[in-house]
Amino acid sequence: MTKQEIINYWIRSSDKDYRTMNHLFKAKDYAWSLFIGHLVMEKLLKAYYIKIIDENYPMIHNLLRLAEKSGLSLTDEQQTFFATMTSFNINTRYDDYKKNFTKLCTKEYTEKWLNQIKENRLWMKRLLLT
Repeated sequence: MTKQEIINYWIRSSDKDYRTMNHLFKAKDYAWSLFIGHLVMEKLLKAYYIKIIDENYPMIHNLLRLAEKSGLSLTDEQQTFFATMTSFNINTRYDDYKKNFTKLCTKEYTEKWLNQIKENRLWMKRLLLT
């Protein structure tokens, strides 16, 4: 595969996860919707890393670290976004965190974060297309 084919793979996979995230939200499975939202952003960050740095992307799930390793210049708001999104990965994956996280994930809370995912997803896709 060429470098661009690898990037395109990650973008397509992220797009598929984005649709899944929205389906989970409509099904009122809010915690898992946010978990998949983390994957949406992780895959775009890995595509960006490949575009800018190297095809051998870091096999990590910490979005803030991925952004930093990619050389992205982030606002304080974006740093908070990526750090919070990373917590969604951990809070959904591990049972000892899951119960409290599920209580936190009301429709309103989830909707707020899905809107931020949408905004940051579009920003990342613009970076990938330029």
